[in-house]
Amino acid sequence: MNVEIKSKPSFAYLDIELAPGETIVAEASAMSSMSAELEMEAKLNGGIIQALLKKFLGSESFFINHFTNKSNKPLRLTLTQSTPGDIVAYPLNGNTLCLERGAYIASDPGVNIGIRFAGIASFIAREGLFKLVVSGHGNVYFGSYGGMVEKEINGEYIIDSGHLIAYGPDMKLKTQLSNGLIGSITSGEGFVTRISGKGKIYMQTRSLSGLVSWINRHLA
Repeated sequence: MNVEIKSKPSFAYLDIELAPGETIVAEASAMSSMSAELEMEAKLNGGIIQALLKKFLGSESFFINHFTNKSNKPLRLTLTQSTPGDIVAYPLNGNTLCLERGAYIASDPGVNIGIRFAGIASFIAREGLFKLVVSGHGNVYFGSYGGMVEKEINGEYIIDSGHLIAYGPDMKLKTQLSNGLIGSITSGEGFVTRISGKGKIYMQTRSLSGLVSWINRHLA
């Protein structure tokens, strides 16, 4: 399988060449174009219970698509995300990565897709009650709204709500007001995420909640 990330960083998409017999798994609606001979099969996103939890509590699709090349020649597939931004290919070698809702785009067949309870505070901060957890072997592809920022942390770091994309499973997250009740209201920052631990995190430079707020102000 040959996967290229093109049109980085603003309008990134996945340009994929599948050799005969190869398969890639993708989020529903991620396909923008594909060879006519390529076979697409929709499957439950991790079994009926997990699929329901991902759909209604984690804002993920009920089904995921499996694209398989059953021909005797290479076939092409283009995958994208719903928002303009960057895409990262993250290799898994038996380790685990946590993804915030909406970040997952695609993965190799050897990658397992699960969910983990994120906590009530995360739900209050509109980050979702559950987070996506990917593990196993192979590449997982996830995207951002806006630019993608990679940062190594060792200790504590504060991120505005809606900007955290991916992080290691051993990192601890705490959702809190940015500066007390009055300070958070007057500053307009609201909730933030305090992340602690050691390792790499991924952030997006824009947030959908910020876009919605900007649109609402101009429609009022």
